[in-house]
Amino acid sequence: MTESTRRVPGDRPAAGAGRSWRFLALYTLANAGGVVAYLPLLTLLLPLKVSAIDGGSRVGLLAVAIFVGAIVASLANILFGILSDRSHARRGRRRRWIVGGLIATIASYGGVWLARDGVSLVVAIAGFQVALNMMLAPLVAVMADEVPDSQKGLVGGLLGVASPFGGMVGGLVTGAALLGEGGRLAVIAGVAAMLVTPILAFGRFGRGGEAPQVVAVARPRGHAVDLMFVGASRLSIQIAGNVLFAYLLFYFQGVDRSSDPLTVASHVGHLTGFAFLLSIPLTIVVGRTSDRTGVRKPYLVAAALMAAAGLSVMALATGWGSAVAGFALFASGSGLFLGLHSAYAMQILPSPRHRGRDLGLLNLTNTLPALLGPPIAWMLAGPDGFGTMLLVLAMLAMLGGLLVLPIRSAR
Repeated sequence: MTESTRRVPGDRPAAGAGRSWRFLALYTLANAGGVVAYLPLLTLLLPLKVSAIDGGSRVGLLAVAIFVGAIVASLANILFGILSDRSHARRGRRRRWIVGGLIATIASYGGVWLARDGVSLVVAIAGFQVALNMMLAPLVAVMADEVPDSQKGLVGGLLGVASPFGGMVGGLVTGAALLGEGGRLAVIAGVAAMLVTPILAFGRFGRGGEAPQVVAVARPRGHAVDLMFVGASRLSIQIAGNVLFAYLLFYFQGVDRSSDPLTVASHVGHLTGFAFLLSIPLTIVVGRTSDRTGVRKPYLVAAALMAAAGLSVMALATGWGSAVAGFALFASGSGLFLGLHSAYAMQILPSPRHRGRDLGLLNLTNTLPALLGPPIAWMLAGPDGFGTMLLVLAMLAMLGGLLVLPIRSAR
């Protein structure tokens, strides 16, 4: 019997069982902490740092920093996924990797702050990605370990809180001129720690008293093929989102040429938070509905089409209002897609023994876009704006929805 069809105890909670709202709330907070740890830095503070170091070559330096960081993040996520799998197999927990990653992430902000040239900044971002993924790889795997399929859609919706919160934190710290660069990084580190620590202190993992009774469940061999389609669909959406967010500040600076860069950065931070905030109720409702009906595929297709429409509006925008409306539509569609997609993908993981590893491989759909995105932006972003680039991203988002249609092992 192959590993893909072997019955493994602990694969899935028994029917009707589920995690308490207390655990789900703690996990939602921890996930928000993980997003706060990287979103404000990579979308707002890093572009500002790049502009301060070398304003004349800011696009190129930002592309290099993102490119190197993505390679390091890809390898680190897989590595720490494998290591946390081994800890989970022995003790039923991944907690120590999350703790170590949180401490290392906080320390890595110091390297970013101390960077004074392009080389040291790229090295600092690489170190940050190692530390961050030491925390994120086991944290993501906790959802596959602990949350039954009947609650995954709901949890996917709840996790939508993370991006708007991270965006709002970024907007607040960027707009606080008195903090300075070091103060902004310290605030981000503090908020991330406050959000991740509660689940480490109070969450009951694995063999803890709250864990639901489990039964053995077989995973068909076809799940591995379907996981490839799942990964390809997410990759398409993530390329669109990654390129957009990497150059979002520059896009809005082009829309609003009358304001100084720091003011625009603060506005973009608030806009990012509020736009994704709009998607939370929709994602929770649709996620819970998909839990009850057992059908997620049509919602994923519709969400991808929403994201594509939003990018198209941004490409054709002639002012701040239409640009904001397009971004809000994209944020709602992509937020819904990614929330449901997390639940969808975890339903068809081939092997419960290697969830951390497989999720690390699936995480390539989060990091590869940072490798593919800069060349796309380099080729398509012209001196007069980002219109052509955004239309190409809209087609990629639409492709992301179409790629879920061939999947057979989950509806």
